[in-house]
Amino acid sequence: MSDIPAAIGKVTRKLDKVERNGRSAWRLTATRIYETSVDDAWDALTNPERIPRWFLPISGELQPGGRYQFEGNAGGVVERCDPPARLAVTWEMHGDVSWVEVTLSEAGAGQTRFELVHVAHVPEAIFDQYGPGGVGIGWDLALVGMEKHFATKAAVDPKAAEAWVQSTAGRVYVEACSAAWADASIGAGTDPEKAKAAAAQVSDFYSPQQVS
Repeated sequence: MSDIPAAIGKVTRKLDKVERNGRSAWRLTATRIYETSVDDAWDALTNPERIPRWFLPISGELQPGGRYQFEGNAGGVVERCDPPARLAVTWEMHGDVSWVEVTLSEAGAGQTRFELVHVAHVPEAIFDQYGPGGVGIGWDLALVGMEKHFATKAAVDPKAAEAWVQSTAGRVYVEACSAAWADASIGAGTDPEKAKAAAAQVSDFYSPQQVS
């Protein structure tokens, strides 16, 4: 990734508070434009043979009411599937349940507007430690994987992707993503110093600094 500022700028990030199941929750929104058709983006998002090419291997019943499981990651229930515009699932990991919804719409000739919304009940201590970047950076990396897949139609190598995240260039990208999510957090009312401290913590979580 030669132009990290440009890559960061492709994603619009927003954070706000909502109510879910009678409790306060954080809503994280990431939006960007892809150079592909809505039908192609929908296929990449929902085709079990294609999902591993940009994200992770997946198993289960990919239909409303069915359960799915990403290898080594989250699983959940498909709550809504409206081709080719909207997919909503529960996102279950380590006993916690949150909610993810993706909406696709035409953004221009051969372009798709991709909006991802992730709503979660986050303990205050965890939010103070990692901020929205704890979830947001993971989605940033997934969206980059999808962009590479659309550009080349090739599969993303998970091991190579992880090695890149741990590289110097990867660290720079993670820090830039983290700073962008800190800005979104500040925009949602978080104290700027707390937001920046959380950004530093979450950068170290995703891409630990190398000690020589």
